[in-house]
Amino acid sequence: MSWRRSRVVAVALVTAATFIDLVAYSIAVPVLPDLSLRLGASPTVIGLLFASFGVTVLGVSLPMGVMSDRIGRKLPMVAGMAALAASSFLLAHADRLPWLFAARLVQGAADAVTWVVGFALIADLYGPEERGRVMGLVMSGANFGFMIGPALGGWLYEAGGISLPFMTLAAGAVLLGLGFLWLRLPETHSVRETVSTRDILRVPAVASCALAVVVAGGTISMLEPVLPLFLATELQMGPARIGLVFGIAAVASTVMHPVFGQLADRWGGRRLMLMGLFAIGSVLPFLSFSRGFGSAVALYVAPAVSVSLVVTPSLAFMAKAISATGVQSFGVAYGIYNFAWALGLLAGPAAGGFLYERLGFARLTALWGPAVIVMTALLARRMGSRG
Repeated sequence: MSWRRSRVVAVALVTAATFIDLVAYSIAVPVLPDLSLRLGASPTVIGLLFASFGVTVLGVSLPMGVMSDRIGRKLPMVAGMAALAASSFLLAHADRLPWLFAARLVQGAADAVTWVVGFALIADLYGPEERGRVMGLVMSGANFGFMIGPALGGWLYEAGGISLPFMTLAAGAVLLGLGFLWLRLPETHSVRETVSTRDILRVPAVASCALAVVVAGGTISMLEPVLPLFLATELQMGPARIGLVFGIAAVASTVMHPVFGQLADRWGGRRLMLMGLFAIGSVLPFLSFSRGFGSAVALYVAPAVSVSLVVTPSLAFMAKAISATGVQSFGVAYGIYNFAWALGLLAGPAAGGFLYERLGFARLTALWGPAVIVMTALLARRMGSRG
């Protein structure tokens, strides 16, 4: 088989695309606030600028899944990389706030295309006995992009000003777009059936998987604003050490994605996904027992790794749930998945900040953890015992 038709090359390109997408997302963390302030933005406007990314992720995920089922995976992936290159170019040369908002909106759309169509492509190419392993490898590679993005963005910003980090991203996205254009995807199904999103959501396993993703995404994103507040105010921990707490947890999560993917192939994605949700709810309340840097690291690694135990198996389980209906609408399936993840990322920080302000960190985690366990029990009952 030629390289242009190789499944391995296709997976490598999807991994590189998700990697550069997360680099683009996280590289904005040290760069955009400074740029926005120089353009006269208030903290509220900067917050809206970051939130605008999620607007197009939510708006594009579902329609893109449907579209990719109809027209195939290749052209949407090329378009996604083109959109990422365009947004990076805009960010490199924006001299007014409206251009920054336009760039972030386009970047969110590119993110939706990359993750929805990329995982649908993997589900096309690999059967249920291999999907967990492959998706775990993709997630591990993508997570590495999130880990290095802020440091890379800050270093390039200091080395070459605002344009260098984003023009570097634009060049990488263009190269990946050309790679997808060059790729010849193997024909894995003679007919790719298309069904409506509403019909897919009526499948209990699909709807339950989406709810599990909302819970996991909402929980980990809830901690992102409130845990640093707790560590800073209660433990007098500085920004560098707080960053290390999150960084070490990210490394542990990245390492475990491929492991959980292989276990999902062996034991079933449903079982591991529910185990991960139960683990999140069980360990979350103990975070408030942190008494120093070492205990904070140990107690935060547990929920971070537990989220990985939800994510990779649920990616594999979503494809299996769709296949069980007799159709191969993987685009719709991962459109739903990405929409659910984005919904959790939007709702989690808002709910966490609201409850933290009124209850404090200890009570917040003491209530949130058992709520996750109750949700896990309800989902387990709804999904039955298969998968």
